[in-house]
Amino acid sequence: MRIALVSEHANPLATLGGEDAGGQNVHVAHLAAGLARRGHDVVVHTRRDSDDQPDQVRTDAGYLVDHVPAGPPVPVPKDELPPFLDELAAGLARRWARDPVDLVHAHFWMSGVASTAAVRQLAAPVPVLQTFHALGVVKRRHQGEDDTSPPERIACEKRLLREVDHVIATCSDEVRELRALGLRSGGSSVIPCGVDVARCRPGAGADTNGGPEGNGEADGRVPPRRRQHRVLCIGRLVPRKGFETVLRALPQLPDTELLVVGGPPGQAVEGDPEARRLRCLAESLGVADRVRLLGGIAGAAVPAYLAGSDVLVTGAWYEPFGIVPVEAMACGVPVVATDVGGHRDTVVPGVTGELVPPHDVDATARAVRGLLADPGRRHAYGAAGRRRAEELYDWSTIVERTELVYRAAVGAADRKQEVRS
Repeated sequence: MRIALVSEHANPLATLGGEDAGGQNVHVAHLAAGLARRGHDVVVHTRRDSDDQPDQVRTDAGYLVDHVPAGPPVPVPKDELPPFLDELAAGLARRWARDPVDLVHAHFWMSGVASTAAVRQLAAPVPVLQTFHALGVVKRRHQGEDDTSPPERIACEKRLLREVDHVIATCSDEVRELRALGLRSGGSSVIPCGVDVARCRPGAGADTNGGPEGNGEADGRVPPRRRQHRVLCIGRLVPRKGFETVLRALPQLPDTELLVVGGPPGQAVEGDPEARRLRCLAESLGVADRVRLLGGIAGAAVPAYLAGSDVLVTGAWYEPFGIVPVEAMACGVPVVATDVGGHRDTVVPGVTGELVPPHDVDATARAVRGLLADPGRRHAYGAAGRRRAEELYDWSTIVERTELVYRAAVGAADRKQEVRS
């Protein structure tokens, strides 16, 4: 099949940890690579955000990244992209008219808006599948007045449920939310995000531990320990990721250091507003000497940081899926995660980790402290997490399941066309 993946703000080539660079980038990159390995012709269309970007990049993984002009060729926060969606749709329509595709898989709601608009301009119908990665109603529920989503987002997401051929949700909690928005019966499949279990494995990057100190060592060299225990947090450096909750739990975790990975890479993290806020909080709590904000790192370095930690903690207020906890499980590291969204599918309490209420400092501290005090339980959770990652979340399995949904969608579209003709 000739497959178009549309990911308007999440370029699979981007450095992770920035404001709009995280799990979606990883998901699209691995999905594209896996489909290419299975013999499909895959193009990822994403918005051009720099004059230095070539029109197209053929990746070593075998898929093509196509930078589509839409708005100024500069970084634009994703919530400010809607005015450029018509231009993006026109660019996609021109490409698909010139080089027809068998199927379009849109990632995030704005990609869906542009993709469905583009397909309407084509002479022959093309099935469009949608993965939302996050939902406006959930974001508004948890962020309230701090939600910066465009006002039309929720209405567009509801409309997409009527317009797209099929929805691929990443967790069961998302399906429940989609049904409340009007998802038709049988209109979705649940396929989780995946992990590279060969790269994410117990002991990954062990030979790089103890390397020189620094912010966000992109080559995978993990800073040496300063305390007996190490707790790790990874994610975009934004309040909703819940780093503050973990930081406030640190005074209850003796002889434990906290590493936070995310945000601008290298020394640039020092100027990040959220990083400055967290540093001030650490100082006020008297734990500044046990907290290191390392900035963003290359995706290839993530397994070394995970495997070199005792516990991964994610304190996100809400999480549509959450790839990092699954990566931690693949590395044999126990997880303490908030009882929200995709965490409810991926983390098995008492088996691979523990679930705690979001914003609950004491519950977070108790869960982490219990694991740090019990090496045997940490080992058992880690081994169970590795097995679960191998059985359910390996990218080869995810790609095969996605391919089956694609073939069903293309077959259904062909049957509809035959009826019309």
